Amino acid sequence: MTINATLINLYHVCTREMWLHAQGIRMEHTSDMVYDGKLLHETSYPQRAEKHTEIELSATSPDGTLLSGKIDFYDAKEKIIHETKRSNKVERAHEWQVKYYIWLLELNGITGVHGLLEYPKLRQTDEVWLSQPDRSYLEEAVVHIKLLLKSDTCPPRIDAKICKSCSYYDLCYVGE
Repeated sequence: MTINATLINLYHVCTREMWLHAQGIRMEHTSDMVYDGKLLHETSYPQRAEKHTEIELSATSPDGTLLSGKIDFYDAKEKIIHETKRSNKVERAHEWQVKYYIWLLELNGITGVHGLLEYPKLRQTDEVWLSQPDRSYLEEAVVHIKLLLKSDTCPPRIDAKICKSCSYYDLCYVGE
């Protein structure tokens, strides 16, 4: 089982969505917001293609779990991960995704990295750093995610405000 950055992000938003995504049930293709986010990502910083590198990483966590991630924009000279997001509604999940990328780089021997969470529509940029407690938390989160994904039972819906804009909304609320 491989834990990737999408699962880390979804773990911090909704474990039900994370579980469904991991089971191959993908609803993102039905979401205008997902499409808008991809378009924003591709058009917000067109000059980056010349200066920054997209990298795919893998590593093994301390408990032996295979980890992977694809960083869209990494400035190797400055050691900065740039992560562009449409909205800051789930900022905590975005922060953990970037911390996960930093951790992956560290597990590959690249230290001194930090991240920038960029919200072009909000004209907001937030710095992200990884602390020792964050590393310990990520190790625990990987173990918890593995347990959730091994279960044959889908986690319950969270009934949160964010559900109304989720691409899985119809699936979660079909019976109501």
